[in-house]
Amino acid sequence: MDYDPISVALKFGFLAVLYLFVLVIARSAFKDLRRTLAPAPDSTGFHAAPGFAEAPRGPDAWLVAERGGGLERQHRFDLIGGLSIGRSKEADVRIDDRYASSLHARVFSREGRFFVEDMSSTNGTLLNGATLQGEADLIDGDTVQIGDTVFRFEVG
Repeated sequence: MDYDPISVALKFGFLAVLYLFVLVIARSAFKDLRRTLAPAPDSTGFHAAPGFAEAPRGPDAWLVAERGGGLERQHRFDLIGGLSIGRSKEADVRIDDRYASSLHARVFSREGRFFVEDMSSTNGTLLNGATLQGEADLIDGDTVQIGDTVFRFEVG
């Protein structure tokens, strides 16, 4: 049997592209599900006012829906116990946003302060318009954006 070298090369090339495609899909799915350790909150540099972010906060805090996500504008989500945001049914705040991952971000308290953390989402989370890496401290009036959905952080 005589094999045409071009035909064999095309077959192997097609297989290589196919395996690469499957690898990219698997990596994307793994990245969406994976939760990584975040850098320390003081290393983010999102808030320039020294000392202000360290002030203890009262227990009353909310995320307020500003726009998008299929949420009613000005709907308030209580942050007692923290909450997760994403497209999944398991998310505490379920949003209808094509740019959101199933568990996209979470908001939680630690030592009387509140933090937002991107959960290694595919499209990222914005804090006050800047890309969030890991977790960052929240200050009254901060905005958290996931795709086209925007929340405002409020302390009462």
